[in-house]
Amino acid sequence: MDKKAFISLRGMLKAGLMAALTAVLAWVQIPLPFSPVPITGQTFGVMLAGSLLGKRTGCLSMLIFLLLGTAGVPVFAGAKAGLGVLLGPTGGYLLAFPLAAYTIGSIAFPSQGSPSPMRMGWANFLGGILVIYALGTIQLSLVAHMSFGAAFVAGALYFIPGDLLKVMVATFVGLRVRAILPRFKMEEKG
Repeated sequence: MDKKAFISLRGMLKAGLMAALTAVLAWVQIPLPFSPVPITGQTFGVMLAGSLLGKRTGCLSMLIFLLLGTAGVPVFAGAKAGLGVLLGPTGGYLLAFPLAAYTIGSIAFPSQGSPSPMRMGWANFLGGILVIYALGTIQLSLVAHMSFGAAFVAGALYFIPGDLLKVMVATFVGLRVRAILPRFKMEEKG
């Protein structure tokens, strides 16, 4: 196998499976009457992508997820699909997914050894909450013609407790799966 390949066949399969899992998690949706942004399980999928697959494969899995949705496969929350979703009020959150998974994988995995629970937790917090909230709030503000503060309240503030819970669970699951399944170890270097 070519050592210079961006990603192995096994990595591609893992990315596809993580994209599918994130699509399934999109069905976990709780609409909020005061916000155009529903509570979904999608961000948990993003955290798992970075925690289990690392930066390149995790990012690829979220790119696959976005491409499926853009192509019309109903993988976004509420069984929605299409470019209109990505250009709408909640599109910034979705567009942040590849960067969030990349950030999580970059921070969680030191160049040597396995990630510590603290490092994995911080990675999930920074990538899975801060990156997604930042890009999502900016687009919500622009598309919905809201101030940044109002967009932050409507699209982020109320979600913090649930997302902190997702960070803890994703950290636990990520570390546990990697401990149980040695073949799930990172294939990428650097």
